[in-house]
Amino acid sequence: MQRLEPNHDAQTLALLALVWSLEDSRRAGRLLDLTGLTTNDLRARATEPALQSAVLGFLEAHEPDLIACAEHLGVKPEVLVRARAELEA
Repeated sequence: MQRLEPNHDAQTLALLALVWSLEDSRRAGRLLDLTGLTTNDLRARATEPALQSAVLGFLEAHEPDLIACAEHLGVKPEVLVRARAELEA
């Protein structure tokens, strides 16, 4: 597996993707509904690789969100996909 560049580490990208996901109330609701996470889970477990992986997996499951998030973060969508794989390893 290809490693992420140092300035694009998996955990940082996942946290930035989480923030981006929560900025839109409809997307945030979808994230909670589809992952089964609660707002308390997000607060308590945001730094856990499993939760971070779930957030990136949520984005992967809806390509328009994956692309929009990647553009917002200034990375290619593939970088977010690799970040999820790295967090699951």
